[in-house]
Amino acid sequence: TGVIRTALHNMDREAREHYSVVIQAKDMAGQVGGLSGSTTVNITLTDVNDNPPRFPQKHYQLYVPESAQVGSAVGKIKANDADTGSNADMKYTIINGDGSGVFSISTDKETREGILSLKKPLNYEKKKSYTLNIEGANTHLDFRFSHLGPFKDVTMLKIIVGDVDEPPLFTMPSYVMEVYENAKIGTAVGTVTAQDPDAANSLVRYFIDHNTEEDRYFTIDASTGTIKTAKIFDREETPWYNITVAASEIDNPGLVSHVPVGVRILDVNDNPPELARDYDVVVCENAKPGQVIQTIAATDKDNSANGARFHFSLDEGLSLNPNFTLRDNEDNTASILTRRRRYSRTTQDIYYLPVLISDGGVPPLSSSSTLTIRVCVCERDGRVRTCHAEAFLSSAGLSTGALIAILLCVVILLAIVVLFITLRRSKKEPLIISEEDVRENVVTYDDEGGGEEDTEAFDITALRNPSAAEELKYRRDVRPEVKPVPRHHPSSSLDSIDVQEFIKQRLAEADVDPSVPPYDSLQTYAYEGHRSEAGSISSLDSATTHSDQDYNYLGDWGPEFKKLAELYGEIESERTT
Repeated sequence: TGVIRTALHNMDREAREHYSVVIQAKDMAGQVGGLSGSTTVNITLTDVNDNPPRFPQKHYQLYVPESAQVGSAVGKIKANDADTGSNADMKYTIINGDGSGVFSISTDKETREGILSLKKPLNYEKKKSYTLNIEGANTHLDFRFSHLGPFKDVTMLKIIVGDVDEPPLFTMPSYVMEVYENAKIGTAVGTVTAQDPDAANSLVRYFIDHNTEEDRYFTIDASTGTIKTAKIFDREETPWYNITVAASEIDNPGLVSHVPVGVRILDVNDNPPELARDYDVVVCENAKPGQVIQTIAATDKDNSANGARFHFSLDEGLSLNPNFTLRDNEDNTASILTRRRRYSRTTQDIYYLPVLISDGGVPPLSSSSTLTIRVCVCERDGRVRTCHAEAFLSSAGLSTGALIAILLCVVILLAIVVLFITLRRSKKEPLIISEEDVRENVVTYDDEGGGEEDTEAFDITALRNPSAAEELKYRRDVRPEVKPVPRHHPSSSLDSIDVQEFIKQRLAEADVDPSVPPYDSLQTYAYEGHRSEAGSISSLDSATTHSDQDYNYLGDWGPEFKKLAELYGEIESERTT
């Protein structure tokens, strides 16, 4: 076999990492005539931790502005190591220096760099620079090469703090103030203070962020920072307010800082005590003197310092109550006791007991409440049996069944009366007697006219003087749905009027008038005209006298006179037969 051995002492991988060796093998022990073969062997040196880390410089300088945020990375530093892999792993630490409490350093395993971070806020006005001694050391040591050590290195880092125009700084991170309820508007609650941390020490202006409704309940002096009330507070309504106060430099209003302010509303004894609830007090008819029928309690909207102790008593301004009395239990409760034996509901079923309640606040307040005590029937063990009016009816001898029967009879009688009234109102006499009645176009009215003196019901002037009716007039027996078109006719003297022409004119107007009813209408004209050669045209005497007049012309008068033409046609036929 062929064994390959090193020929040099202390071979250094950092100087040369790869080697190539040509190996030749011969047979016949290397004699002449023997055969041989060769091959190339590539040799790579593996790394050992034989190189300590080294910083390129012994002194470094870093600029960090004072506005840097706590926890943020402010710089990086790196020590070089010629080894590779885990042999080059290292750890960075701050071994001393005046900035060890302000800064911290960690190691990035990927890049093997030291990351410098800020632990506390910087203030240029207090300290302008810091000095750190940073050490970088290998984490995996090979003790075979410890004589080449130490495997660590130290450098000095000087940090320069940069001056930045900062917003005002409040003297406290938060404020808690107190003010009494019912205080007048403009009462001072407290003062906040902020200063410019820069060397310029600019003046500060204060204001309240009105982001919520609570911020509008207070005002602040822009110069002094004094907070005052802007309304009257009620602790029972809102006991605590949270506001936010802001401060900015006058020279640079864009730099603003905020601080939370809590305002506690202190209690004032301004609420009198009152009963804890509405009590339903009941006394039995068979109650005994001195018997406790109810225990009452009181409550107060004020806090315990202004009303934790309540005192109960009866109104001293009233005469001594002969029925009930009150006992203060001195534990913020009181008991109502009877003063006599037996109570009767038939005599009096309700009693009223005024109770006076006062608190122990400064100044003390009191209120009066009236208890309503009902008299009820109870069992022997004190259980209430009934307090309603049923007992009175029972004592009169009326049972529940009798009451139901009486009520049912009353309801039936009322139903009969209502039905009778409804039938009477629904019964009406028809205006038209029958369909076959020849007077189907005559409407019958029960009202009597006022005679000749009645000038309101009908305008008689239109009949006596036709020329006066030429103007627009509306019918009074029907209500027109369409406004008729006014008609204008040439005026003529009374002497020249022909009655037949007048009637035809009125007939034509009735045919085209849209406001007339859709049934035959009998229109009577009392005016007969002057110097009529035909005599009267009235049909009042037609039933007793016979006339040879031909009524066929009635059929030419239009549909309104159709029924009249049929009637006279029947009469004419009877005469001929």
